[in-house]
Amino acid sequence: MGYLTPSIISTNANLIIPNADLYDFGVLESNIHMAWMRNVAGRLEMRYRYSAQIVYNNFPWPAPTEKQKKKIKKTAQAILNARALYSDSSLADLYDPLTMPTELLKAHQDNDRAVMEAYGLPVKGTTESDAVAHLFKMYENLTKSSNK
Repeated sequence: MGYLTPSIISTNANLIIPNADLYDFGVLESNIHMAWMRNVAGRLEMRYRYSAQIVYNNFPWPAPTEKQKKKIKKTAQAILNARALYSDSSLADLYDPLTMPTELLKAHQDNDRAVMEAYGLPVKGTTESDAVAHLFKMYENLTKSSNK
């Protein structure tokens, strides 16, 4: 996931979010969003199929304080800055678990913590199952209120 320059024309193989900011990027790059994706996305062979209708549109976003939102923006920028240190590397190379640069790993860990705080989840001790259960509870509450 990343930002496109105005000279790039996206194809139908990509999903875009017009006017997405660093907050959006930070939440979508978090382990919380990845846990949601792993639980609701379809699969093609062993690869996940990210769908705007199923994964993105149903994802329950946090309701952060301004301070939390600012922190997520800061950690999201740190991810982009860490990637920029290795501009000759592809995202596949950067995210290889065996060779992921330390700066990038730390930036993601900081971002994960910031997003977890925005969801009101304890940073320590929250498992992926805990996070997904929390998200589904949020989703249930959102859909209950929209069906009234």
